Amino acid sequence: MCIGSLKYKDETWDLQNADTKEYTHCFHTYPAMMIPQIARKLLKTYGVEGGWLLDPYCGTGTSLVEASLFGMHSVGCDINPLVRLIATAKSTPICLSTLDETLNKLNSDLFQLEFGTGKIPNAPIPDILNLTYWFSEEVIKSLAYLRNRIKDVEDKAVRNFIRVAFSEMVREVSYTRNGEFKLYRMPTNKLDDFNPDVFGIFSKKLNRNRNGLAAFLEKRKGVETSVSDANTVQGELPMPRPLGGYDLVITSPPYGDSHTTVAYGQFSRLAAEWIGLPNARKVDKLAMGGQRSKETLTDSPVSSAIEKIRSVDKKRACEVSAFYIDLERSINSVAQMLSSNATICYVVGNRRVKEVMLPTDAFIVSAFHQHGFTHKATIVRNIPNKRMPKKNSPSNIAGQTSTTMHEENIVVCQRTTHTCL
Repeated sequence: MCIGSLKYKDETWDLQNADTKEYTHCFHTYPAMMIPQIARKLLKTYGVEGGWLLDPYCGTGTSLVEASLFGMHSVGCDINPLVRLIATAKSTPICLSTLDETLNKLNSDLFQLEFGTGKIPNAPIPDILNLTYWFSEEVIKSLAYLRNRIKDVEDKAVRNFIRVAFSEMVREVSYTRNGEFKLYRMPTNKLDDFNPDVFGIFSKKLNRNRNGLAAFLEKRKGVETSVSDANTVQGELPMPRPLGGYDLVITSPPYGDSHTTVAYGQFSRLAAEWIGLPNARKVDKLAMGGQRSKETLTDSPVSSAIEKIRSVDKKRACEVSAFYIDLERSINSVAQMLSSNATICYVVGNRRVKEVMLPTDAFIVSAFHQHGFTHKATIVRNIPNKRMPKKNSPSNIAGQTSTTMHEENIVVCQRTTHTCL
């Protein structure tokens, strides 16, 4: 493999002033989202109109939306039910007149409640652990009313659209410290002054999302898009699968296990529980590296780094190893679904654990090399606007912090009959 000479920095990929909230990309905040302009540039370079794109860790559906705008059919999968909902809503065409009819009625009813009677009707409250720890009684009543109203929307696509606005709002009106990905409650002295306008926030999100959807529908091509719960780590393969295989993969896998990088499950848990989605408390355990593995990595580009970590912390080394074992399993599943001349584009970060750099980009190249892929390029870009924590604590000692990733690598490999030795 020849990764060294093909890896280079390109500041044109920094995309510092890019509008990352165009079209339906405005729908929902989420940690460590791949910005749409990256997927857009990769599609312009490697995309095939009328072809098929796969995103095996699709998150909120950035690459699926961009594929629809470009003119490629697409399939995404993710183990997190909340992001599957968001990705589905972002990529599903809706009749605007049908949507507007529902939204106008809902907004009218909310206006009457806020400025008319002021009395919110009672509605069933979901059984959520420590509910009053995270929400005030008034907010709980408002959320229960909205949840009940959304449940009665008959059109599934419209219902999903409204659920996404509800989901994003749930965290904002909770006692959660919104600057954190993990679930931390705001200080007690701030609770009394926290009186969010639930209906107002909800209405603003619906209006913003409606405008984004209208812009998306104007540009969207007539292609198929679907979102699957297939877990490629477990060998599950999403459907539909095109005859001859997928032509292109554009994806951004997790940087590492959720417990020590981005806690996707914790970030989405409250919203998922309010909506009633399955496994709301199990996402981080189901994610790559969420479970210990008895296997070991041998002759891998990350093996020596893991051994350095093991010399100072055996537990962390096991966690890191488990993540890469799962990532390799997933790549094995992905590779068998790809066409004979497919291109893969993996956007990855080389994280540090115990001050040891883990070369994830080289790991991706090596794993796909086993399936007949040649390394074409690794483009290094700065991360000017990705929503990531600025510092972490590698030693777990109070006051000792280290900067997290400020660069990410766009790894491009292509399946050919020749290999780069």
